[in-house]
Order: sequence, then C-alpha cells, then structure tokens
Amino acid sequence: MPQVLKAIMNALRDLLRFRIAWIIIWPILAATIFWFIVGYVFWDSFSEMLYRVLGEIDVGEWLRNFQSDWIVAGVKGLLQVILFVLLVIITTLVITTIFVMPALIKLVADRYYPDLKRESGVNITGSIVNAILATAIFILVWVVTLPLWAIGIGIIVPFIAAAFMNQQLFRYDALSEHANKQEIQAICDTNRFSLWSLGLLTGFVQFIPILNLFAPTFTALAFIHFGLAHLKLLRMENRVESHTS
Repeated sequence: MPQVLKAIMNALRDLLRFRIAWIIIWPILAATIFWFIVGYVFWDSFSEMLYRVLGEIDVGEWLRNFQSDWIVAGVKGLLQVILFVLLVIITTLVITTIFVMPALIKLVADRYYPDLKRESGVNITGSIVNAILATAIFILVWVVTLPLWAIGIGIIVPFIAAAFMNQQLFRYDALSEHANKQEIQAICDTNRFSLWSLGLLTGFVQFIPILNLFAPTFTALAFIHFGLAHLKLLRMENRVESHTS
C-alpha cells in the first residue's frame, strides 16, 4: 500500500507540470466531441434504449407513478447526463492508454528513471486489444449488474467497474516500453491487490465533478509511477540474486 500511495502522490505532482497540460486536454475534447455527435445523431434511439433499461430495473415503473411530467423529464435528463459523462470518461481512458501513454511514459521515465533500460514488452496492437477487452468487460459488468440497482446494492458497481477498468487498461501499458513480457507478468502477478487498490483509488476521482476531467491522465501517471518503480526494484533484486548465485 505505501507504493500505491507514493504513486498517487507522484501523479498529483506531475499533473501540475505545464508540459502535460495539452496531454490532459486533447483526449477529453476528442471524446466529448465524439459523443456529442453520436448523441445528436442517435438521440431518439438513445432515449428509447435508456427508458427500456430503466424499465428492466423497475425505475421506469417508479417514474410512471409521478403525475408531473417535468419530474419524469428531469430524472431522465439527469440520467442521460450521467451516462454521457461516463461514456466520455471511458472513451478518454481508452484514448489515453492507446495514444497518450507513450508521451506520459517518456516524461516520467526521463525525469525519474533515466537509467531504466527499455525492452518493449507490449506493442501497439497489444494495447488496442487490451483496451477493447477491458471496455467490453466493463460494459458487460454494468449490464449484468443492472438488477442490483433495484435493491440498492448497485451503488457499489461504478467503483468496482472503475477499479477493474483502470487496472486492466493501464497495468500493462505503463510497463510497455521498459519491461519484457516476463517482467510484466511477474509484476502483475505479485501486485494484484495493489493494482486493484490503485485502480479503485484513482477510480474515485472519476466521480468527483471537475476533478474527473483530470482523471484519465492522473490514472495513467499513477500506474506509470507504480509500474516503473516496481520494475526498477525487480531488476535490482534479480541482479542481487545473480551475483549471489
């Protein structure tokens, strides 16, 4: 856990650096514009699908009990905004892990780990496949757990889903340019709890207004610091073992 907190503190410090300002902004702009266009083109279909989903978890029946149309419209509008923000965040995370990670890795590695040898254990194809898989499972988790919202337990779903999404998206890519496949596997296998904890803690930021704009870059930085620190430690341990054997 100390390494998790250290990674988070380092990520917060790096967010204040001017050089990453554009890195923070452009994925959010791209994701927002994309979903605005999708929402404009498919708004009617989107509203109908949302109402069907609400019916599946008994919220639709609850809304029909209200006599005031503006309350119903207000609740539906709020849910649409929440879903829009969620889609923007997910899309920004995917854009960040595929296109932005190399720039962030370079910033962190050059400043804090200049002597760490690069071995490139993950290529761009692997990153894309991992992003698609993580997004598909994330959506599946939401769909499968929809009935839980009817009994109140569903409130924990966003945090569990965010923890999964973050650690699945960033744990490999954070090490992609420096670690080989064996090192990546070793770090992921021995730090499962820490990676989930880091995913959960960074996931909380996604649900805080204004701060969630920085969540994708913050999450990426935290996982890069965590991954590279553990890679440096792993290689030091391997060198010690090789000298003593």
